[in-house]
Amino acid sequence: MKIGVDIMGGDFAPDAVIEGAFDCLSHLSIDEKLVLIGDADRIHSKLNELSIEPSSFEIVPTTQVIEMGDHPAKSFSQKKNSSIAVGFGMLKSSLIDGFCSAGNTGAMLVGASYTVNAIPGVLRPALVTIIPCITGRNSVILDVGLNPDCKPEVLLQYGLLGSLYAKYVFGIDHPTVGLLNIGEEESKGTPAVKAAYEMMKEDPSINFVGNIEGNSLFLESMSDVIVCDGFVGNVVLKEAEAFHSLYKARNLKDEFFDNLDFETIGGTPIVGVNANVVIGHGISKRKAIMNMILQTRDVVKADLAQKIKEAI
Repeated sequence: MKIGVDIMGGDFAPDAVIEGAFDCLSHLSIDEKLVLIGDADRIHSKLNELSIEPSSFEIVPTTQVIEMGDHPAKSFSQKKNSSIAVGFGMLKSSLIDGFCSAGNTGAMLVGASYTVNAIPGVLRPALVTIIPCITGRNSVILDVGLNPDCKPEVLLQYGLLGSLYAKYVFGIDHPTVGLLNIGEEESKGTPAVKAAYEMMKEDPSINFVGNIEGNSLFLESMSDVIVCDGFVGNVVLKEAEAFHSLYKARNLKDEFFDNLDFETIGGTPIVGVNANVVIGHGISKRKAIMNMILQTRDVVKADLAQKIKEAI
């Protein structure tokens, strides 16, 4: 297995990315290799500073960088030798099995959409993330920002995509699926959500348990898969990050609230495209980078993209 890492992506690149990649080494098996994609001189300089043998990694040199403020589509097409563009080219050519970056999110989404493309039959790919439960298990929520407005059939398919993620990444055999709503009753919600409820109720491919309210998140009653549009999902994601920040600011310490830290989660996989892609937070430092890479490894090990192809 080879995992491509965009060394130039993120506010603290390349130093934090190289440090996070180094921290991954002790967690990887002998057949798992990291491919560092970026400015070769800066990579070798940092590895020398850390007293790390360059042979610990495969290094692919690039000469351009898609900056955080660059226009996603224009920069992706114009900067062919950027770390993001080269990474997606390698992914498309099967030179790497997964690709992750904490760089320009828009450029990552452009690369996923126009280089490796959506899986035929997938209406809209989605960003997924983990929602921890107080009992220690994890649930998956989607979408968390890619598609702010979704038709009922897209929400229905998110139930399937989320179920496949929960099954093959979390190891849950028959994951429950809940539709995030303002009430448990069938009559609640927007027209799209109400229509999605009826479609999910009739679909035997998902284990639909009905509507789930926001006050069930993080609790034992939370379903294994939580479905919502990207607008609602992104609000939930940012609110969870805010809870962690408030908890930390008050000098409180609790293992559960540590799980709300984006550094612990690492990144958000894109599900529904023909390859394994994970996007990290732009402010990621060493720990977050390590967990982003390890999450990419877990998605690759689960062979998630192929499992979705077979199911769709």
